[in-house]
Amino acid sequence: MSRPRLGFLGVGWIGRHRMEAMLATGAVDAAAISDPSPEMVAEAQKLAPEAAVVDSFEAMLGLDLDGIVIATPSALHAGQSIQALEAGCAVFCQKPLGRSATEARAVVEAARRADRLLSVDFSYRFTAGMQRIAPMVRGGALGHVHAVDLTFHNAYGPDKPWFYDPAQSGGGCVMDLGVHLVDLALWTLGFPEVVAVTSHLSSGGQPLTDPDRQVEDYAVATLVLAGGTVVRLACSWRLPAGQDAVIEASFYGTGGAAALRNINGSFYDFRAERFEGTSRHLLTDGEDAWGGRAGADWAERLARSRGFAENAEELVRSAEVLDRIYGR
Repeated sequence: MSRPRLGFLGVGWIGRHRMEAMLATGAVDAAAISDPSPEMVAEAQKLAPEAAVVDSFEAMLGLDLDGIVIATPSALHAGQSIQALEAGCAVFCQKPLGRSATEARAVVEAARRADRLLSVDFSYRFTAGMQRIAPMVRGGALGHVHAVDLTFHNAYGPDKPWFYDPAQSGGGCVMDLGVHLVDLALWTLGFPEVVAVTSHLSSGGQPLTDPDRQVEDYAVATLVLAGGTVVRLACSWRLPAGQDAVIEASFYGTGGAAALRNINGSFYDFRAERFEGTSRHLLTDGEDAWGGRAGADWAERLARSRGFAENAEELVRSAEVLDRIYGR
């Protein structure tokens, strides 16, 4: 069978990085590129000089592609994903899949109807550390995991204006960063039922009072899961953290604990450890080229089967939790 032919819609830094990772698998080919920036297109062409450059999403859909990789602003994700799926293309989309659970559910149902593979770039699942920790949690090596603490503080903030418009972004730091934390907790624990959610959102140090016009830049939330596990998460933009970022995911069980933490504020370097009482054991450490692995995984799965995968339902589960954090 010939390799799947992909279109890359949006080839800014993230789009190009995922494109490079997918092509490096050797499982897929880049057939088309589209981006409003000629500079970004030129950079993407260095990765795939034979790919056609098209000036619109509609033109891309007319090329009889096998899959489309979407790296556009959040407000476009759900609509573009549905259009691509209805045109017979599998979809790999940047997070969030939708600005609400309603949008995410519509995309998943479109994928089911079209019988096409759908995935979202939840890349932190693919860090070397989480690939060690998740099997420990699921296999019972930590006993009953009763508490999970997750943090993602970004000492900067997004540099594109649409992130700060609720109509375009769907929300602030929770939609941008917290989505990774929610997914990481639920995925590691096997997507248990979430029985209760409480949250506090703020902007500029004050409670968020007008979510139709403001987005939060700081958020804390507590999830209570079936079985009693308590998940606490915090995320922010522009918090004076003393370093570029604070990224942590800790899982505490009756038989021990394990944690993933970034090193010296890095967005890229992580250390994973297992804890027993006051002792610790190193699981993974240092530089880890994890960022493109979710895309590479989708590309390799697409080469094997282009049909709908039932785990796409997980995307709705995570989106429903975000809705509850936002109180909607």
